[in-house]
Amino acid sequence: MRAITRPLDGDLDLNDVARGDGHLFVRNAVGFAGRGCAARVPADDAVAFLASVDHDDGVGGTPGPVALGAVPFLPGAPAEMIVPEIVVGKDAAGRAWVTTIDDADASAELERARSGPPRTRTNGYRIGAAVPTDHYLTAVAAARDAVRDGRLTKAVIARPVAVEADEPIDVHAVLHRLKASFGASYRYSIDGMVGASPELLVEVAGEIVRSHPLAGTAPRTGDPDRDAELAERLIASTKDQIEHRVVIEMVHDTLLPWVSYLDWQPEPSIVTVANVQHLGSEVEGRLSQPGPSVIELVRALSPTPALGGHPRDAALSLIAEVEGFERGRYGGAVGWVDGRGNGTWAVTIRCAEFSEDHRRARLVAGGGIVADSDPHAELAETQAKLQAMLSAIVRP
Repeated sequence: MRAITRPLDGDLDLNDVARGDGHLFVRNAVGFAGRGCAARVPADDAVAFLASVDHDDGVGGTPGPVALGAVPFLPGAPAEMIVPEIVVGKDAAGRAWVTTIDDADASAELERARSGPPRTRTNGYRIGAAVPTDHYLTAVAAARDAVRDGRLTKAVIARPVAVEADEPIDVHAVLHRLKASFGASYRYSIDGMVGASPELLVEVAGEIVRSHPLAGTAPRTGDPDRDAELAERLIASTKDQIEHRVVIEMVHDTLLPWVSYLDWQPEPSIVTVANVQHLGSEVEGRLSQPGPSVIELVRALSPTPALGGHPRDAALSLIAEVEGFERGRYGGAVGWVDGRGNGTWAVTIRCAEFSEDHRRARLVAGGGIVADSDPHAELAETQAKLQAMLSAIVRP
């Protein structure tokens, strides 16, 4: 297998390269969009596979061929990644390039991408809880009681919502709506999983490793004064600070054996997205050499306590017992990797999983449960989180 990378002239929106049937991972116009499939490889073999590809880099310093994929929620679950035949990449320096594998011809795909976003359309929808609301409230109470009894420090309980449409949902249009509202989030479309995650699980760029865990959530109202008040309450909330501290300690302890140094914010800051705000803490370190690949770190970190709980095994056992559905890829990680082990992976949240015909989508949202969690307040938090994808999908 041989890859060729050449400069790309002219501005091109990665969403228009991916459209509704391609592959996308992008944040603030930096990332990758892919077309076609040169290979599907197990996630744990992706680095070795990509390293074996002969690469003619006519730009210099590009990642070359990449693989995009998602790791499921359950630790160690099998995961497959896609190596696209054609990849358009953009970096923070403003460079753009196209990488093709073997005999793939990018000209027709690039011409289609230049036609821009799709036209606005309407559709009919039915939205309902995929797990009864009473079941969810009971599961939250069970997790809260387990924390009060000392069996757990925290558990995350989620609930799924189903969307059915009269006509196929235009995923290309969904991507553009996510860009408009959540451009600073990690936006992705890979194998039917589409979303806009605000949370960086882990990024490896040479010797540098970064993470930006989020835990603790408050709504945004659109009123700056009210939102500032809610942010102050979030910072002052014992419940949310406990929830956040558990996540930070886990990320710190997991990365520490691999680094020569590790820095993190002493106090969490407010991270805002269009509809909610979170407590977040940036973490950065230098990997000891030879360092792990980003896939190794994804496997070690996922699922974080922000999506599972702590202690992890006990929390996962409780989730399986009370939640009432299989999470699949929700709550795992989604991202890309190259042949040097570099890559960026976000937590798979604020997402929808589409059926093959795009007439159905499953959305999932959850929250961290601690000793003073209130089930109905947690329900309201999931409703706020679900709006990110619902507002991008539903167009009556």
